Amino acid sequence: MKTLLLTEKEVTPLLTMREVMKAVESAFREKGLGRVQMPPKPYLYYAKYNGDLRTMPSYLEELDISAVKIVNSHPDNPRRHGLPTVMATITMIDPESGAPLAIMGGTRITAMRTGAAGGVAAKYLARKKSKVVGLVGAGSQARTQLIALLSLYGTLEEVRVWSRTEKTRDAYTAEMEPMVDGFAEIVPVESVEGAVEGADIVVTSTPSRKPLVSDRWVTPGMHFNCIGADAPGKEELDPAILKRAKIVVDDWEQASHGGEINVPLAQGIISKEDVWAEVGEVVAGLKPGRASSDEITVFVSTGLAVQDAVTAKLAYKKALAKNVGRLMELV
Repeated sequence: MKTLLLTEKEVTPLLTMREVMKAVESAFREKGLGRVQMPPKPYLYYAKYNGDLRTMPSYLEELDISAVKIVNSHPDNPRRHGLPTVMATITMIDPESGAPLAIMGGTRITAMRTGAAGGVAAKYLARKKSKVVGLVGAGSQARTQLIALLSLYGTLEEVRVWSRTEKTRDAYTAEMEPMVDGFAEIVPVESVEGAVEGADIVVTSTPSRKPLVSDRWVTPGMHFNCIGADAPGKEELDPAILKRAKIVVDDWEQASHGGEINVPLAQGIISKEDVWAEVGEVVAGLKPGRASSDEITVFVSTGLAVQDAVTAKLAYKKALAKNVGRLMELV
């Protein structure tokens, strides 16, 4: 039994957003149909370093795909160590024997599958002719979320991007403009309000622990992909938005403890009854997604282990086909 080892640099060119979105959509469907094992992810907190670590095991029974991801979140990494905020490794497991099929860098997989989740959510929850996107935050997720939305819609009229510093906005614009040339116009803005007002889709991807998006700026028909709140105490939206929105979560257990809804739930502003569905139920056709053009919809993304597993399987199969990586006897 040999295990395939793949570095982060080897994984990156193996994945396209269109393929990852298809894989993630299938993972959501399998979860909605109750055909996955995915225990809630446990956390280790490194308080003195402003970081945490999570383990994320899963098994998609019908697809016979299993993997475990280890992933961190250290917001100070870029400034302190020149490292990404999020880094990950993934071990793929052969369900029949329990042997490790592959060990691979999981940072790009994490970014791609999270972006893909936003694209899938928009497919079912955003308006079909959405043209204006507001990005609140200009980090890694602002990149893959935009790529996913372009994969979904083909073209966008305007993409407004806000971050706390002009330097970050400018860096984002300089990197993304050549990639989206002819498909979208990127417009840096100086306020969150400037990014949100009049947008069809708003993506929030900051580590904020207080609301950034005011209910006053939200108009009927808007869709939100809430990506940044992925741990207890984090929130990016005014809870009043949630009170008048159709809320769809990726996983109730995870979202209630660490997603965009965790603080309003803890404060009693909303309850479980205010959450419409898990996205897997919508993808599987068990519950409807957007029901009207005026509906305000919110997708609460915390990141599912099944997303990692199917994306890792995609990278694994393509690596074997292209003879990428190296096979080693580890066990």
